[in-house]
Amino acid sequence: MKNILIINGPNINLTGKREPGIYGNISYDDFFSQLAIIYNNVRITTVQTNHEGKIIDLIHEYGFECDGIIINAGGYTHTSVAIRDAIAAVKAPVIEVHISNIYAREEFRHKSMLSPVCKGTICGFGMNSYKLAIEALLLE
Repeated sequence: MKNILIINGPNINLTGKREPGIYGNISYDDFFSQLAIIYNNVRITTVQTNHEGKIIDLIHEYGFECDGIIINAGGYTHTSVAIRDAIAAVKAPVIEVHISNIYAREEFRHKSMLSPVCKGTICGFGMNSYKLAIEALLLE
């Protein structure tokens, strides 16, 4: 059984409430509950935190033992060298995920600090971006 960690950064817990035109109407809890049912053959651990250091700690804790990490670092995507370095330090493949198409949004969102050290990036498919990332990790 594959073991996948999903890390969600700042404000992702507000999905379903925050800017539904961009992030959709399904709540964070409902979506990840459904994801666990759909992928019942995969051990999925989902964590949301608004704290950069916690994201780094999770990457360190799981990054040498799990089969893959999916990360939606929220706003830290564009600013965190520390998260980038943590991803580069671990052996697990990491897939960067965004609910919205970051390239169709504000200019500052077009630059990801994380993409260069991730196996791939999936964006713009709403919450289905997570499903696509899981599928990619299952091919590993």
